Amino acid sequence: MKSDALAISPAEYSATVSDSTTQKPPAVTAATADPVCTWDGAQVFDDTTWTPVASYAYNNYTGPVVGPNLIDQDIMRMVNGLTVEEKVGQMTQIQVGQIIDCNGKLNTTAVEYWIDIMKVGSFLETPANHGGKYNWYSAKRFAEITDAVQAIALRRGSRIPIIWGLDSVRGANYIKGGTIFPAGIATAATFNPQHAYDAGRVAAKDTRAAGVHWAFAPIMDLSVNKLWSRVYENFGEDPFLSSLMAKSSIGGHQGDYKRDRSRVAACLKHFIGYGYPFDGSDRANRHIATHELLEYYVPPFKAAIDAGSATAMESYGAVNSESVVLSKYYLQTLLREQLKFKGMLVTDWAEINTQATMYHTAKDVKQATQMALQRTSIDMSMVADDESFIKVTVELVKSGAVSERRLDESVARILQLKKDLGLFESPYADPQLASTVGSAQDIEAARNTVRESITLLKNTNGVLPLKLSERVLFLGPTLNSTRYMGGGWNVHWQGPSDKEGDAVYQGFGDTVLQGIQAVTGAAPQYLLGIDIGGTGTIDVDAIMSAAQSADKIVIGLGENTYAEEQGNIDSLALPWQQLNLVYTVAAATKKPVVVVLIEGRPRGLANIPKIADAIVNAYLPGAYGGLPIAEVLYGKVNPSGRLPITYPATEAQASSTIWQASYSAYNPQWAFGYGLGYSNVTYSNVTLSSSSLTAGSPITASVTITNNGPYPQKEPVLLFTRQQYRLGYAPEHYRLRDFTKVDLAVGETKTVVLNLKAEDLAFWDRDLLRRIEPAPVNVVINPHVYTGLVAVVQLDADPDHVLERAPWS
Repeated sequence: MKSDALAISPAEYSATVSDSTTQKPPAVTAATADPVCTWDGAQVFDDTTWTPVASYAYNNYTGPVVGPNLIDQDIMRMVNGLTVEEKVGQMTQIQVGQIIDCNGKLNTTAVEYWIDIMKVGSFLETPANHGGKYNWYSAKRFAEITDAVQAIALRRGSRIPIIWGLDSVRGANYIKGGTIFPAGIATAATFNPQHAYDAGRVAAKDTRAAGVHWAFAPIMDLSVNKLWSRVYENFGEDPFLSSLMAKSSIGGHQGDYKRDRSRVAACLKHFIGYGYPFDGSDRANRHIATHELLEYYVPPFKAAIDAGSATAMESYGAVNSESVVLSKYYLQTLLREQLKFKGMLVTDWAEINTQATMYHTAKDVKQATQMALQRTSIDMSMVADDESFIKVTVELVKSGAVSERRLDESVARILQLKKDLGLFESPYADPQLASTVGSAQDIEAARNTVRESITLLKNTNGVLPLKLSERVLFLGPTLNSTRYMGGGWNVHWQGPSDKEGDAVYQGFGDTVLQGIQAVTGAAPQYLLGIDIGGTGTIDVDAIMSAAQSADKIVIGLGENTYAEEQGNIDSLALPWQQLNLVYTVAAATKKPVVVVLIEGRPRGLANIPKIADAIVNAYLPGAYGGLPIAEVLYGKVNPSGRLPITYPATEAQASSTIWQASYSAYNPQWAFGYGLGYSNVTYSNVTLSSSSLTAGSPITASVTITNNGPYPQKEPVLLFTRQQYRLGYAPEHYRLRDFTKVDLAVGETKTVVLNLKAEDLAFWDRDLLRRIEPAPVNVVINPHVYTGLVAVVQLDADPDHVLERAPWS
């Protein structure tokens, strides 16, 4: 603690900024608690209406990285003016359901309890997930709640503004009308980081419109085990691709967030190793050697830290049986000391308490809390549901088990974040932003992401694109659904319920069938065939009757909505009844069959790749994915997506990756980077600027590409390396080192230049030394789409020269 002479109270601090405060408290319109419970618990639609502006201006910040830095002196004085109870309150985050009453309205008595008595400094989540009256809150309704809470926070308790966090992970998916972008896996499939930026920027604006200042995004775990229920949330399996997408996403969310009040604090998550659960189930233990953790899993997080991420979230569970939330190595040595993260670190949901109640890594909640505070640099506990963290931490400090100085470090980072976000000057929602929610400009940005993400996996005899003159029969559960295109984290945590269906979107979205009608000008012929769960029987007679006049048949397959544990599966296979729909139709009709996959992870397709004439992977394209899918099917858009993951052919390949050891067979259904277009594109003349590659002397690789037509083409050009040998350590099958995406008109030829550094081929060894082993290296362009595009460079280096050392603990 500093001396009292250097302390300032929150009220005194507020007075120092009051002259510059332009934002005044809004009229409190959020309902307070009713004395009697009269609500039946059935959520209703938020009837708020507005006419979104067609377009708007925004600050496309391109200056130096803006991120967390040193703590300002006025913030340290403020920290010194707080009591122990107030400090612990600032380190506590409570979910909104704790302040919603039995009638689904804001309970101001509960708000006052948490803020005035418990001194809480942060809330999270949407009332729609926790007993709120409405199933999807508009920015206006949401802001009524956040503004009412802020008004109480500024006059009660510590009189410090609240920071509110929300899972705005693909646009502001919890704000009514907020444009829901494609999932991270689809964004990665574009191989165009601009789309990650766009999604982050729109998410920030719409989130801030609701009076929320902090987005729990982006998600940058590597999707290694494809059984995992969170594959769709991330940017794929490759460290380099994920790093570039993460960097752009941070830029979109934050921009110049210390001055731009349409931006939010981003949150890199989940640190670390979350994407390789050993059996594919969420939160399962991850067996990852530390040098492999540094080589593959850390780079996206380093990229996000270098991009200025204001906050971070630790991951559920354990790596090598060591609980992440209690790990000095992961959350102090690695995150703070090696990666130089200066921002605020929050736990995931109840993760300290679950050390005692779920993982058995602590005797009780008190011991778990003490270890988390003593060993790690955690700043805020997402306790979520109770006062345990507050009571236990106050007791630990007053007993001397945890030093008050440890609290000061965390509270300083929290209050600095609040200052950086402008909460001491502008704690309330900006009503002007609400008019931009759902703008045509945002919808088009989301659709452009879908257009570049859709990946054509098979196209026998040019069955696609469909022709307007052809009679097409459409079948399957995913073609007539907005919610299945959205997946989890879409209106609700688990997506819309069966009861809500698509009605919950209230027009803020489309379906594939609606997109087809928009493209063709006619209502499509459609039969369900089978429901998403594969229940019921296939009405073969009805399908045969409808198929008699059809030239081609398009069948939509995919997954129901899910998130986290609720999405655990024991097998990659799609429900056999969905697969049987394709078998039955193909065998009975003898017509060309096109399969459209709308799925969050690569589900097993059995014999479908042999039976179907064409296969299109649309991933989870979001609420506005219907029109772009239709445009691709009918050739209005030439598909240019490439797989950001390895698509397994068998269950045994669930954890296959492009960067697995080169001596292991890599023969998936479709490889990382695979994808087709409708044009005939040819590659030639792969040349390197040098025959040798040494540290400090980058080289270039150039290739000539020609679009022979018949459509304009956006062409991803991917540069991989494959080291021919690496002394003592098996080289990878391939490593992605650089990529770009080029526009080619019909008949156009371009020379594309990509970059390669010797340092790219450095690797972490078991002694946690990063170094280079000399050897010949194959430089390969798009190896899983085209063959023979290889050049060889000699990698020259001193294998004993250490580029970087990582501490063990």
